[in-house]
Amino acid sequence: MADCEPIAHQFMDLTVPEYAYMFGFLQADGHLKQGPGKKGRLSVEIHARDVELLYQFQKLTPYYSNVSQRTRSTNFAKVHTSAIWSLCSLEARTKLNEIGLPYGRKSKSIAPPAADFSPRDYLRGVIDADGSVGCTSKGFPFISLTTASTAIGAYLCFYAGKVTGVERSLKRNARDDIYNILYTNESAQKLAAHLYYEDCLSLERKKTAADSLSTWVRPAGMRSAPERRRWTAHEDRALLRLNNEAAAAEELGRTEKSCYIRLWRMRIGQVPMPTER
Repeated sequence: MADCEPIAHQFMDLTVPEYAYMFGFLQADGHLKQGPGKKGRLSVEIHARDVELLYQFQKLTPYYSNVSQRTRSTNFAKVHTSAIWSLCSLEARTKLNEIGLPYGRKSKSIAPPAADFSPRDYLRGVIDADGSVGCTSKGFPFISLTTASTAIGAYLCFYAGKVTGVERSLKRNARDDIYNILYTNESAQKLAAHLYYEDCLSLERKKTAADSLSTWVRPAGMRSAPERRRWTAHEDRALLRLNNEAAAAEELGRTEKSCYIRLWRMRIGQVPMPTER
């Protein structure tokens, strides 16, 4: 993990890699609580083994904040020690709320920032908080994200698609109503190398895991999956004309989820509108 020096930028300027990462992590794993009057608190609780990251957040924040630890019994361990970063400044909380960190429950409502931001750092923060990086029991590389937010799930699919060339569609898990987005093998290697670059701010253990993926080589005789079908201008025009993912899926021979995501991306400008014929 990079050793953060004081940054000569406005607090939460999301074009700064460290702030983009920090905001992504806070959106996924932080809790913004509003109290009576102007009172309130931002808190992040993580395993004590990762406490160094909270000290990095403290260095990045030009307001008083505190890092503490507590030990308690949980459903997963009789003795669990966690580290907690707390920030009470109204000015800081107001800034975070304005750029997209809601008060209270937020799992489905969070979304990528509307203002300019550093995308790979932001997504690394989200994945460090709510994702996994490593190798399967059979030794295959993977990088994944579990999220309840459609906007963040769709943005990861869009951005990772540009990096890896692999298309993913969104589908909520029927059991718990969340998205599980997974990249494996070469696509995981490409995405991990892009997100976890040298000296980036990150959880040290996930940076180590991401670096280890680069040594994997596809075993001889192991077939690779066929490339995803690319969208054409003709299909984009049909999708816009029909303006309905079910009708478009039937006409274009694609899945409804694929049509929904493509239409959403065009509407918000993440992919260009097709030119007129």
